Amino acid sequence: MRHVARTFTALLLVTASPAAFAQTVQPDTGGGTGDTPATGNDTDIIVTSQKIEQRAIDVPITISVKTGKDLERLGISDLDDISAYIPGLNIQDQSPNNPGFVIRGITSDSGSAQQSARVTVYYNGVDISRARGAYQDLYDINRIEVVKGPQATLFGTAAAIGAISIISNKPQPGYSGELTIGYGNYNQKLVRGYINAGSDTLAGRIAFAWKKRDGYVKNLSPDQGDLNGQNQLGIRASLRWRPSDAVTVDLIGTYDRQRNPGTAFVSGNFATPAGPADPLSDVADLGGSPYSAQVLGAPHLGLRRHVYDTNLTINWDMGDGWKMTMVNGYRRFLDNEVFDADGSAAWYLEFAEDAEGWQASHETRFNYTSDTFRGAFGFNVFHEQGFQRVPFSTEEGTYLQCTLHLIPGLGCVAADGSVPASQATGILTGGQATVLPYASVFENGGKNDSYSVFGDMTWIPTPKLELTAGARGIIEQRISTYSATQPNSVLAGAPLLPVGNTDGQTVQAQRSFVALLPRFNALYHLNGNLNLYATISKGRRSPVVQLTGPLSTLDIVPEETVWNYEAGIKGSAGIVSGSLGVYYDDYKDFQVSVIQSNGTTITQSAGSAKNLGVEAELNVRPTDWFSMFANMGFISGGIDNKPENGVYAGDQFRLQPKWQAAGGLTVDKPVGNGMRLFATPSITYRSKIYFEVPNSEATSQGPVTLVNIRAGISFDNDRFEIAGVAHNLLNRHYLLDAGNTGGGFGYPTYIPAEPRLYSIRLTARF
Repeated sequence: MRHVARTFTALLLVTASPAAFAQTVQPDTGGGTGDTPATGNDTDIIVTSQKIEQRAIDVPITISVKTGKDLERLGISDLDDISAYIPGLNIQDQSPNNPGFVIRGITSDSGSAQQSARVTVYYNGVDISRARGAYQDLYDINRIEVVKGPQATLFGTAAAIGAISIISNKPQPGYSGELTIGYGNYNQKLVRGYINAGSDTLAGRIAFAWKKRDGYVKNLSPDQGDLNGQNQLGIRASLRWRPSDAVTVDLIGTYDRQRNPGTAFVSGNFATPAGPADPLSDVADLGGSPYSAQVLGAPHLGLRRHVYDTNLTINWDMGDGWKMTMVNGYRRFLDNEVFDADGSAAWYLEFAEDAEGWQASHETRFNYTSDTFRGAFGFNVFHEQGFQRVPFSTEEGTYLQCTLHLIPGLGCVAADGSVPASQATGILTGGQATVLPYASVFENGGKNDSYSVFGDMTWIPTPKLELTAGARGIIEQRISTYSATQPNSVLAGAPLLPVGNTDGQTVQAQRSFVALLPRFNALYHLNGNLNLYATISKGRRSPVVQLTGPLSTLDIVPEETVWNYEAGIKGSAGIVSGSLGVYYDDYKDFQVSVIQSNGTTITQSAGSAKNLGVEAELNVRPTDWFSMFANMGFISGGIDNKPENGVYAGDQFRLQPKWQAAGGLTVDKPVGNGMRLFATPSITYRSKIYFEVPNSEATSQGPVTLVNIRAGISFDNDRFEIAGVAHNLLNRHYLLDAGNTGGGFGYPTYIPAEPRLYSIRLTARF
């Protein structure tokens, strides 16, 4: 505790910020690039989290905002990096196919098509929360709003504990453009930029980003590439039409593609030719499957992912305080990720995941504003369907020997990295066979429809006080499917994976659910720039219609509900701005995802849980060219330590640090002749986390402190820029994840986090 206190005190005293609260941001409903000059006053931030344009300090809920300029100053271009600078937020990017979004210790990362999210991810006003399709690259971004606490009224049922809203830059009148190229260690390559052209009536914008980097974990296998690299392309085309001052139409199309090399599932049990097992090793020996192309869908370890997204938004100012907004969205994702789950050279646990799905939604809402009343009401229709298919490849003797240790004295993987278990088939068949390939597959699917109506009303009895009440009523129809082909092995006479077998037949279950999710808020204006707020809201994660075999294995996991109680203060005084909030969450039927001994992941109810937390953000801007920030989050909570909660009793939430803090400073100093020097060093801290529940020290990570910096010089009044960016400057070694599929078989694997990465970036603007 003293260490945390010293760290946070140091952040408050010596660090500084990109002035997240001091950046003027025009909302997406009216356009704007978010690039207008900082004013040193957090009352300038305009957000749309409550579906209307408001100053951030006038929103009676806890909200953190990072603008596109903030991301640029911090050198952030990947979604997971932003979470280190927002208290209460953690984004784990195991791969773009498997991101974990965590708000206040509550994780949403299940790949099952049968399960719903509990953290909403919004992209330009549309829900994209399905985990395998939710990762979104950050380029040409206007702002990111992170709203905490249950927000079903505002963001739908998936916002059980909060929402992440990503808003891209919209086309603007005039002509402008930007191009950045970069190069760094691990052969990093970056090309990104945008071109904007148009008039007040019609404007278009094309933005793009290509990022490529070699893997930072060397793979000793001669048949596979290095691990934990990056190869990512994103293209976004936007069109804005304003036929009149009252109507704005935005059409946005986005394509994202990943061709990343394999994920480094480093074994905690098996040695490699380079030495003993080491979870933090930068060397692995992942051989994959000889039948990878035929069985798993690709010849090498790695990810192939395509995401297509279309958004049509219409805003109409109807006059007399009335506005109407219609948001239409379509998103499709196709993913194939081949991974070596045992973390060794053995042909043992070789899996792939094919995930495919699409989502379509429509929302119409009406807003009304007057001096004493503000309200919104509307309806939403959301449809999604998809599947998660998991093929498996192994060699029978190797699998049986590594799993059951049938032959005494014959190991799985030897101390020199060789695989003695590969001899098992020859021994067990008396030399009649030396290799017996085995393959199986299982698949879960989901087809979900939700229909909701919502209303939100704010009464302003006096200029000092605002009282808000809102609710969303939801009808859900959930269909789950399951199929599996698990043939008998030659040696065992039974399927090797103990999962439900349907012999390729698809079974289906259907259920309907109804829910009402309210919220109540109060905002008191101490003065024009300082507000007190309090909120009570209910969140819900949908019940799971869980099929893991024939219909006899149908399991209806009850809905998870949470009541959130929160109060705080936010605002500014002179050169200082910030916020302080305290919250308490009370959960019933808290849902957890648990890896089984067959490598599958199922959802269970862990019983009751509670969370008590504090979040604070502080910004100081003494001059136009110098600013400082510090923030912190503290969470005391987890699954209640009660006998009825079984093996989960007393566990800390997965991926939840008790303490989180960050700070930095920005120097942005004109030096004459159109030149400007800039630098943003920053430091982030995160206390111990557990990667799984039930908690285990073997799958945990101790405190992590990282130092990052971006610095450089611009010329010709910002037309040209040279910048250096370094993340994890002190090259801290720590874990990104632990346990994983291998843990279900008794062989946990570990994913080392990124080492020191640095690059030089050149930018030209016109």
